[in-house]
Amino acid sequence: MRTGAEYRAALRDGRRVWVMGAGWAADVTEHSATRAMVDEYAAWYDRHRDPEWRKVLLSPYEALGEHVPWGYVAPKTAEDLVGMGRSFAKTTFLSAGNITHTPAYGNLIALGVLSATQAGGAPTEQIAAAAAYRDEIAGTGRFLTFCGGAAIIGQRLRPDPAERVSLKLLRETDAGIVISGQLGMHTSPAYAEDVYVGALSRLELQGRPLGFIVAVNAPGVTVLCRKPATRDDNPFVAPLSSRFDELDGQMWLEDVLIRWERVFFVDPSPEAIPRWLRWHHLYGWLAKAEFTLGLALALSDAMGLKHHEPTIEYLIDLIVTVQTVRSSLVAAERDPEFTPAGYCFPRHAHLGAGGIQLLKARARMSEILRIVPGSSLVVAPSDRDLAAPELAAGLEESFSGGGYTAKQRAALLQMAWDHVSSALDGRESSFEAHASGGLPNWRHWLRRSFGDYNALANAVCGMLDLPMPEIDLDNIRFAPIVPRRVTTVPTSNKS
Repeated sequence: MRTGAEYRAALRDGRRVWVMGAGWAADVTEHSATRAMVDEYAAWYDRHRDPEWRKVLLSPYEALGEHVPWGYVAPKTAEDLVGMGRSFAKTTFLSAGNITHTPAYGNLIALGVLSATQAGGAPTEQIAAAAAYRDEIAGTGRFLTFCGGAAIIGQRLRPDPAERVSLKLLRETDAGIVISGQLGMHTSPAYAEDVYVGALSRLELQGRPLGFIVAVNAPGVTVLCRKPATRDDNPFVAPLSSRFDELDGQMWLEDVLIRWERVFFVDPSPEAIPRWLRWHHLYGWLAKAEFTLGLALALSDAMGLKHHEPTIEYLIDLIVTVQTVRSSLVAAERDPEFTPAGYCFPRHAHLGAGGIQLLKARARMSEILRIVPGSSLVVAPSDRDLAAPELAAGLEESFSGGGYTAKQRAALLQMAWDHVSSALDGRESSFEAHASGGLPNWRHWLRRSFGDYNALANAVCGMLDLPMPEIDLDNIRFAPIVPRRVTTVPTSNKS
């Protein structure tokens, strides 16, 4: 496992990164929009050397004489999934669920690529290359992120339907393929070293859909990140959003060479690669829910409401959500499925139900976190206000009491304000919901993952005292994926 300093050095690789509203980030380790997240990712690496974290983050398996981090295991048993899940839970909570793509997420992407090539009839050399890349990820800690490859709006509005694609294959060479185009939104491109691009790009070779891995610092690559989500530059006022911002973005490719060992024939369906990704995604959402519950519990004490029965009922609502999702994850890990090559992954039917529960509860979580502190959430002072000589005494009188100083209570209120504004009602609804596909996507995924349609229906009919026809409901499960939204190309007005 590399150190945080080694990760930081790896980002000084000549990459071209533009942050919307802030311009070029010549060095993402130092730029104001990216520096804090680099620090958090560096801490993620260093945590694996912290004695207090070893039992959570390191597996009993060894490679090259060292224990393998759970985040880089290729799971073969339910116990592997439990160990990996525990490490995801503990690390995602530290960012209140705002860091959704860690280097461990990259290992899951690489596992998805490997399993897709194994199951999809890819050439032997591609399967070997996918396995070698997965091992490289595990051995070096190299940071990989994911892009489905879908076209962006300008591409979808091209007059010629054949041109409505994100990428074009310009030529083949002895070294690999050369491509150009623009890729839609994906997460953490400024901080990753590689990006896996899926088959939604509609890039083909020999009539087969392609996925590929491109280095962020490759010649011809430019990363464009969305505007920062930071609510305030003062970390007292914005203790979460000032630290955790993955800066989703686009990637532009101009005559970029993709080496043959990073090119893979994959199924055109986007479902094969994310086999493990929704699992990690659900842990991130659970961390947000647990953090919300923790904040509400702390605020009920700080606001003198821990004996107030209506407030306790609000807390129970949050507990129900948290515990339901925890149970879904336990079931998914203890009742796993397997790839043809023997890799173990959480059962999707359990994960789907947990994700839908959280998607439905998100707005209610925000509402409760606003209700518990009341109007104090709106008018809480900053540390600068509390330090102002003309205001200090009055603010202390207004916000202290019950065992809390004004600064302590204000800090808690500011964290709640930042969590609601930047995570639950900000990034979660504006940015992250796009990455997950939203409630329709998770409902369709559960529909395809649930396997007991016929068994349950026929079991009920079997209890009747007369012959019944055999029921076949496979059409429900195997319905095609809902197509992406169709963009209508406007026609010019003629006088």
